[in-house]
Amino acid sequence: MSKLYGIGVGPGDPELLTVKAVKAIQEADVIAYHAAPGKSSTAAKIAREYFRDGQHQELLEYPVTTGSTDHPGGYAGALADFYSEATFRLAAHLSAGKTVAVLSLGDPMLYSSYQHLHRALLEHADEAEIIPGIPSITAAADVLGMPLAEDEEVLTVLPGTLPEQDLIRRLSTTDTAVIMKLGRTFDKVRSALIATGLAERSYVVIRATMAEQNVVPVLEATEVPYFACVVVPSRVVASTPEHKGEVVVVGLGPGADRWTTPEVAAELAQATDIVGYSTYVNRVPERKGQNRHLSDNKVEAERAAMALDMAKRGARVAVVSSGDPGVFAMAAAVLETADDDLWRDIPVRIVPGMTAAQAVASRVGAPLGHDFGMISLSDRLKPWPVIEKRIRALAGADMAFAVYNPASKTRREQVALLRDIVAEYQTPETPVIVARAVGSDVENVVVTTLRDFDPEIVDMRTMVIIGASTTQVYEGVDGKRVFTSRRYES
Repeated sequence: MSKLYGIGVGPGDPELLTVKAVKAIQEADVIAYHAAPGKSSTAAKIAREYFRDGQHQELLEYPVTTGSTDHPGGYAGALADFYSEATFRLAAHLSAGKTVAVLSLGDPMLYSSYQHLHRALLEHADEAEIIPGIPSITAAADVLGMPLAEDEEVLTVLPGTLPEQDLIRRLSTTDTAVIMKLGRTFDKVRSALIATGLAERSYVVIRATMAEQNVVPVLEATEVPYFACVVVPSRVVASTPEHKGEVVVVGLGPGADRWTTPEVAAELAQATDIVGYSTYVNRVPERKGQNRHLSDNKVEAERAAMALDMAKRGARVAVVSSGDPGVFAMAAAVLETADDDLWRDIPVRIVPGMTAAQAVASRVGAPLGHDFGMISLSDRLKPWPVIEKRIRALAGADMAFAVYNPASKTRREQVALLRDIVAEYQTPETPVIVARAVGSDVENVVVTTLRDFDPEIVDMRTMVIIGASTTQVYEGVDGKRVFTSRRYES
């Protein structure tokens, strides 16, 4: 009876082979192992002390280990020929009724060359068994002495061979990560970690459990071999005393969770403290061990000072805004407050979000498709004469513009004044979009005209977009469509 073994020999230390793996190696008639061109097999080196005399050994030498090759079929063609030849050699032993053990670094079913052979050799073996091995993923975390994931954290395992933008996208949506297949890919991997704000708590674990084992912070690493992993451990590392504090101001988007970007989600997951207006903080998923600081919406400077103070003590603080933090939101308040000797040494980063104006515009088409403006009607921080002057400038310039904070429970007259001022410059048929709670379950969007615009339907959850003379409305199969043309008649 022929038997095929796929044996995981673990990450490097011969003492980390399982008892079952050792027994299978000693039982086998044939031991097969892979090696890079002109080099010895690491898997064979790990397991060699368990070989017995008289065993036949098959060296499966890769023809190529990178994408460069003279093979007419390229890299894929060279490897296809290699696996075809390796299958032929090992199938001959199985057909003769022998037991064949194929050694695999780490675990046979994780980024392993054995996977290809297993599928090809199954029809040639009377029996087949895969013996698990300790993967380099967990070995690297053990060497590091830091947990890979805790509670409900999500761990992502990535090959460093992915394009940089794919690495950034996937790192932005995970809590912790391990990146394999380094070597020539390391510079790209480090750039992706820096772009996602994970580099500071990331480590390179080189040749885990081997004699040459070494651990280096990602930002200090230079020469990184193929047999290495990047580990982004559990975010509890971010709350250690050694972590340098910072403030990151993020935009949650205008309402729907789907409009919160992966980059913002990653920043929120890594924060030790969440700071913001209570309505916005309540939109952030609660995480164990993370502190939440809710406040009224009229204390922006105090909120910014509190965030900077916490960062000075080592906290990683996320200040949350709706929409984009740089549009009538907390970014300006934090940067203005940070312009003080007390806090100039505190890192402050701004992470963008989708604006409310973008979300509202998308609901009807492209009313902001050409030159446009944005204005807030709130007179809490600027006097009404300044607001009126800017309304007249926008209307007189014949630009579509979005109106933030148009009204509140006590501030009602300004929407009517807005309508009347614009009417001095634009025709009664000028399109007006009135959108309430866009992205929520009670979303309501009305397309009307300046003549029919009723200020009474506007509240603090409403945005108004005033069109220009080039803004057009027509009926589509899905309702009214609005766009501001980018063309002008000569």
